[in-house]
Amino acid sequence: MSADFGRRTSVQGRISQWLRGRRPARLKEDAGDGGREAMLLAAAAAGLPLAPAAHPVGYRCSCDRVGCPTPARHPVSFAWQTQSTTDRAQIERWARHQPQANFITATGMVHDVLDVPREAGEEALDRLLASGVEVGPVAITGDGRMLFFTLTRGTPEDEDEWWPCELDCHPETMDEHPGLRWHCRGSYVLVPPAQLPGELSVEWVQGPEHALPDPLSLLEVLTDACARYAGEESELAGWPHRG
Repeated sequence: MSADFGRRTSVQGRISQWLRGRRPARLKEDAGDGGREAMLLAAAAAGLPLAPAAHPVGYRCSCDRVGCPTPARHPVSFAWQTQSTTDRAQIERWARHQPQANFITATGMVHDVLDVPREAGEEALDRLLASGVEVGPVAITGDGRMLFFTLTRGTPEDEDEWWPCELDCHPETMDEHPGLRWHCRGSYVLVPPAQLPGELSVEWVQGPEHALPDPLSLLEVLTDACARYAGEESELAGWPHRG
């Protein structure tokens, strides 16, 4: 393969070592009943509005939908946008009464999420940290994504002033955004700690104690890493690559 592929492999090795070093040593223990609740309350205290989500039952979803297309990755209520809250007492009730539930955080209120393939995210995180950029909360998912939590772009009173973006992602358009997804108003992501089918998980790399950055401070590096990742994937698959 090309020298670029070799450099990418080297970068992935360095960031994988960094991730192993940064990840809390007692993460799985901390995500037990008491630790899970504390982690959810910490996310809410940072301003991330939460709502209960489905959880895995083996390789299936806890919801009643036959052949659920997003098992353990979706809210349990259709009213999740209005239900989402940072209220401590409500989150404590949910966490205690639904001990297996995952939780989602509704984006576009206080925060957005830039959601990228894990390989691209690891490369971008390495570059951002090396450049001294303040990176906020970052989560990693067992199914191959990396989530960068940022300030929201805002929700102006005049709808005509809303800044449209072709990267905007909603739950029903996930398959249309295999590269970078921008979760803003009308979307959500799982918040750690969460469990996925196949004993996979969603974990913090950097927790919600890190301040939310401006999304534009991360966007260029993330899009560049995603473009490079997509090009190398095309080469590996033998597809023509358009520069």
